[in-house]
Amino acid sequence: MSETPQPPSVQLEQPLRGFRIGVTAHRRAADLIDALERRGAQVQHAPALKIAPVQDDAALLAETAAVIAAAPDIVMVTTAYGMRRWAEAADAAGQGEQLLATLATSAIYVRGPKARGAVRAAGLDDDGISADETTATLTDLVISTGVNGKTVAVQVHGYTDVAALSRLRKAGATVLTVTPYRWINAEDGDKLPQLIESVINKEIDVLTFTSAPAVDAVLSTADALGRGSAFRNALRGDGTEVGGLGAGLGAVISAVVGPVTAAPLLAAGITPLVPERFRMGALIRLVCEHLEQTGVLRAESCGTVLEVRGQSLRVDGIPVSLPPAPLQLLKALMTGDRAIKSQAELSSTLGLGDAEHSLHMTISRLRAGLPDPSIVETVLKRGYRLR
Repeated sequence: MSETPQPPSVQLEQPLRGFRIGVTAHRRAADLIDALERRGAQVQHAPALKIAPVQDDAALLAETAAVIAAAPDIVMVTTAYGMRRWAEAADAAGQGEQLLATLATSAIYVRGPKARGAVRAAGLDDDGISADETTATLTDLVISTGVNGKTVAVQVHGYTDVAALSRLRKAGATVLTVTPYRWINAEDGDKLPQLIESVINKEIDVLTFTSAPAVDAVLSTADALGRGSAFRNALRGDGTEVGGLGAGLGAVISAVVGPVTAAPLLAAGITPLVPERFRMGALIRLVCEHLEQTGVLRAESCGTVLEVRGQSLRVDGIPVSLPPAPLQLLKALMTGDRAIKSQAELSSTLGLGDAEHSLHMTISRLRAGLPDPSIVETVLKRGYRLR
């Protein structure tokens, strides 16, 4: 089905028109999806993890009681959300006043401006802030103040940063942890497996992550499905092991909110987009800029103007609907110097191997979907090209 043509003024305000973006977030997912769709994107949402509620969380209340009893010398606050939920859970359990009184006597160090804002909203003040909003740098800062023989309480963010805790202990600190929220599986049926397949088949232009645990969860799910290698290759742009239609057509771009979220992707050999400011708005702007610069293909064939934006095609400004395989084939014909592409080259690009019949069928489907089938020209014994 063709999309309704839009006036130029609307198109200019939608830098993501035609692009398809995967969202793995659970918390604040609605805000991210709304912002992407306002900019014209199609969104495929599959939350990898969600935050477990803390109501009746006996473990959290026990951790809070331990902090109150220990009266720590130093408290490390890593997230604004964690600080707020900690205070709310303590209030609900009748520990709120005791907790705030204890924190008021401690030296509080925060990971970033949002965490600082949450501390101040609780009527407290901090003694220092990480230079780059990472737990590693926050740990450096705290250790530099001298922690030998001191008690340090760490508000962890959804999962335990074992390396940071180990460094504090090696520096001589007694370490307590408080976990106001925990990441658990989102349990959204087949949504995540479907998103993983969409990435493998290059039906997604950008895959976004807003937390490191979500990255780990998606990679683990791909492994559990037996698709881990293909999924990682799609995000690296390496099509050698991919059986999907998009093999060899470049990477599905991954985009993350900051360096902490980027870490597990980098460890897997995947280089994501990372905004200079670790905020959702900055992430969206970076995605828009990157796709405008690299994700738009334009070509002219005997007066006919073709424009591919991500997963959509316009011919002379009119939307034309193509299935994924013919669209990927058209992209291959439009790339480079638009020279003649041999059957072997196109089959390899599309991940079809030696399946000559499959290539011919895809060529036929592409021609059938175009307003003018002759745009795709057969060059006898040599291959195909745009007319």
